[in-house]
Amino acid sequence: MKRSLLLSLVMYGLVILGFATLHGWLLILALPFMLYLGVGYLNQPETLQLKVSRTLGADRVVQGAPLVVKLTVVNEGPLLENVLLEDLIPPGLQVIDGNCRAITALQPGQAVELAYTLRGRRGLYWLPGVRATASDHLGLFEKQVELELPNQVFVLPPVHRLPQVAIRPQRTRVFAGLIPARKGGPGVDFFGVREYQPSDPLRWINHRASARHSQALFVNEFEQERAADVGLILDTRHATNLYADRNSMLEYAIEATATLADAFLSRGNRVGLFIYGGGIDWTFPGYGKIQRERILQALSRARLQKSLVFEKLSYLPTRLFPLRSQLVLVSPLRSTDLADLVALRARGYQLLVISPDPIAFEKKILEDDPHVDLAARIARLEREGLFHQLQQVGVRIFEWQVSTPFHQIARHALRRVPFWGHDPRGR
Repeated sequence: MKRSLLLSLVMYGLVILGFATLHGWLLILALPFMLYLGVGYLNQPETLQLKVSRTLGADRVVQGAPLVVKLTVVNEGPLLENVLLEDLIPPGLQVIDGNCRAITALQPGQAVELAYTLRGRRGLYWLPGVRATASDHLGLFEKQVELELPNQVFVLPPVHRLPQVAIRPQRTRVFAGLIPARKGGPGVDFFGVREYQPSDPLRWINHRASARHSQALFVNEFEQERAADVGLILDTRHATNLYADRNSMLEYAIEATATLADAFLSRGNRVGLFIYGGGIDWTFPGYGKIQRERILQALSRARLQKSLVFEKLSYLPTRLFPLRSQLVLVSPLRSTDLADLVALRARGYQLLVISPDPIAFEKKILEDDPHVDLAARIARLEREGLFHQLQQVGVRIFEWQVSTPFHQIARHALRRVPFWGHDPRGR
């Protein structure tokens, strides 16, 4: 209850009680309260006329990095004897240095500056504005105003460098890159032998093959290296991403997706991102640093989602991805996803599944118990059976326990395409 209202109730109570009982001392006792309220009323603050400006050290920071904020408030109205200034901070951001609140007096034309440092979790944050609360020197009457000062800040997921992620899509683009194109031409790796043509360099001549044919020369042919289309698919379905101990498997999946996007883009590929779980969240394919920034901003907005429509991978809009291109699905997977992943392979997509291990993640937070161990063994057998069936149709799978950073394991595990990952028809 406000102090002014409480004092008013006490004053009116004494007055009414004094008239009702005809005791004059009660009326005299009410006079100090009346005087106190009168002084406060005469000195109550007028309408607040403030001008605010906010300067951010950056509009994008990596998760864990500090963000410096400077807020300037100028009084364009009369004297404010006591004013509380608060820069409104959204949940997810925390002040690690300085103060976003200040109580001060502002003379006409006077300015006050607040400087503080924020740090937050991955996400897109809106800093809505400033709240100013002015009161008289007795603290009886106050006026409050919220001044809109919108700023947005992207807290991006961390990106770790991978030297190489080996892929072999059936289709490449016409631009030069580092992906084997399954076609002969200028390159590094041996591809085959063909007859000599007048434009071929002499150093390409295969002397052993030419020695077997007296009427013709044969030259070595190398495999062309080109850029490829890579479609990243991040699974944000609530049913597949466990949430425990104030942490979600989605955070690990997002970090892995950001690292993969950086690896593919740095090697000249065209990369697009589809966030699957609750709607159409599609980052159109592109190249270079601008595309990297678009993907990181999309990942910073990713959230766990529930949707009956997108409960299965069968509703994945495959028309967004060029046929026979490389798809990379980052998902803990469910047993019901088998048929949908097989269907993607049947359409000609090369499929790489990056799967954080949900069994080890959940078992780590449960108490040691024989029943828990038995359940984990059964779940592990079911998961290995799912992986075996996917590998039989040519799906490449990489699983890792989230207790170990993704880039540390992927640095070596994804450097080469395994033999079974090649197209059995040699295309």
